[in-house]
Amino acid sequence: MTVLRLEHIGIVVDDLAAATAFFTALGLELEGEASVEGGPVDRINGLEGVRADIVILRTPDGHAKVELAKYRSPPYAGDDGPAPANAPGIRHILFVVDDIEPSLAALRAHGGELVGELVNYEDSYWLCYVRGPAGIIVELAQKIG
Repeated sequence: MTVLRLEHIGIVVDDLAAATAFFTALGLELEGEASVEGGPVDRINGLEGVRADIVILRTPDGHAKVELAKYRSPPYAGDDGPAPANAPGIRHILFVVDDIEPSLAALRAHGGELVGELVNYEDSYWLCYVRGPAGIIVELAQKIG
């Protein structure tokens, strides 16, 4: 058995339009949109009565994708708030950018909040975490030199 590729990373959001705007501001490109429901979707999700809207975004090089999903049903009962960067589970997605300052500004214009600081990491990368819609943390990285 061999993994052929990572197709996409799925993120559930409350506001699909805001999350889409957040990621397109970073430079991801819209690949497609769809609504899904029905028996196979229920079985895949392990839920009853799934109705969801999805957006697929891809990186400009076409090698990575993010799937954003807004579930219209069934409702999610929990609300623990955004998880901190050290909580178990998927916490962030890293995107390498050509210029971190305008990338950070674009995300801030779409509700992104700096989690910590923009840091020169050992003179190799500028790095920062930005929290966006649904508590998603995006790490931005710009190679130095």
